[in-house]
Amino acid sequence: MRETYKINSTQHLIDAIKDNNSLALKTLYTTNYYKVEAFILKNNGTKEHAKDIFQDAFLALWKNVKQDKFVPQNESSISGYLYTIAKHKWMDYLRSKNYKKTIASSSLIDMDSSDDISDKINDDKINDERLHSVMHAFKVLGMPCKSLLTKFYFEKKSMKDIADELQLDAASTRNKKYRCMQKLREIALNLK
Repeated sequence: MRETYKINSTQHLIDAIKDNNSLALKTLYTTNYYKVEAFILKNNGTKEHAKDIFQDAFLALWKNVKQDKFVPQNESSISGYLYTIAKHKWMDYLRSKNYKKTIASSSLIDMDSSDDISDKINDDKINDERLHSVMHAFKVLGMPCKSLLTKFYFEKKSMKDIADELQLDAASTRNKKYRCMQKLREIALNLK
């Protein structure tokens, strides 16, 4: 029978993490891993991706607890926090250049396939027009929105880092990003 750590309260678990209680850490790890693995597998990932992302997330949680950067809101907040970190790390990976290179090479045109090449060329023209439209809309977009979207999509900064730079809370920053994306879409659609 496998030994597990009896968690009496969130604060009790936090104290155990701060004390590097190996049984508490192992229990926290094993009770949360499969939920993260399921999320990553459903979102184009592999078991190896899940292991890497979960370990990174677990380490981030451990550091944040040790440095008193994590303040629990309720009894399940540690598990939720760990899941959220893993989810964000996976989404960052999906937006990364490494992932995009993998997708790009797997979607190359197979010249021997029965697909009609002219359809692919037409699709490319449509995509080029859309890209041109979005790039033009981005140039017209106001500087605050341009700056926020550049930080998030091109510089790959986290919403927390952007919020800190803008001296806003995370929710306000997310709302601002959403409004900027809506404005960008609106401008791009009006240019057609």
